Order: sequence, then structure tokens, then C-alpha cells
Amino acid sequence: MNNSDVLRNIRFTFDLNDDKMMKMCSFEDYNASRAEISAWLKRDEDPDFIEIPDRNLSIFLNSFIEKKRGKKEGVVMQPDKYLNNNVILRKLKIALNLKVEDMVEIFKYVGMRVSPHEISAFFRKPDQRQYRKCMDQFLRKFLHGIQIKYKGAIE
Repeated sequence: MNNSDVLRNIRFTFDLNDDKMMKMCSFEDYNASRAEISAWLKRDEDPDFIEIPDRNLSIFLNSFIEKKRGKKEGVVMQPDKYLNNNVILRKLKIALNLKVEDMVEIFKYVGMRVSPHEISAFFRKPDQRQYRKCMDQFLRKFLHGIQIKYKGAIE
């Protein structure tokens, strides 16, 4: 699953327009343009498609956290240089203020039975024995479950 898939899913689920996207994809000395965002949101087959870089998706997800949870006083969330599915899943969990039980329920919406222990393994440090890598299919199902929860059933 590429970064642009994540961006498209979140934009659709939470009805984010271009202006909100431009604001959420900007950080300190970098302002995302409408053209950049448009290229990031295009389908993979489109010749004008450009995948959103990890740093830019991290900026967007950090802004999404601040939008949903509120900004912490005196704290500026620094963007990650590299993202993986585990980090994306963690940022979505934080932004939507989800507990592990909430995530189990979201997976039920898409017909996946996942235990709380399986989910907590995604949030462990990579060097821990119980750590589990979040595969694309798992993140895809989670994003679909979020769509069902926040937007309603998708045909």
C-alpha cells in the first residue's frame, strides 16, 4: 500500500477539501501547493500521479492528529523522515483517539477477527520479541473499517 492510498482514504473518509489538504500538508518553511496535492491524489495509473513522500505524509498525519485531538501547547510535532505501516497505524490510532478495543471493533466491520494482543504487537518497538510488522492488507482493511465507522457503509 503506497502513501497516496493512505492520503486518498483519509481525504475521502473525512471529507477534506483542497484548502484543508493544503493547510494540513504544510509545515514550517514548506507549503504544499494545490498542484502537488492534486498529483498525490491521482490514481496510480494516471501519468501525472506522484506518490506523496514519507515526510509529507508524516506532516499530513501530524496535522490530522492536531485537527482531531487539538494542538499541544508548546509542542511542535516533527515529521518522520521514513514511514511504515506500523507508524501510520499508530498515528491514525492517536488521531482518532482509539483504544485497542475500538480497533478490534473497526476490524469487525470488515469481517476480520483480530485479538487485542495482535493489535498491540503493532505498537511495540521493532526489537521486541512480540513486535509484528503491519502488512499492507491489514492497513488497507483498517482504513476501510474507518470508512465504514465514520462515513457509513460503502457499497
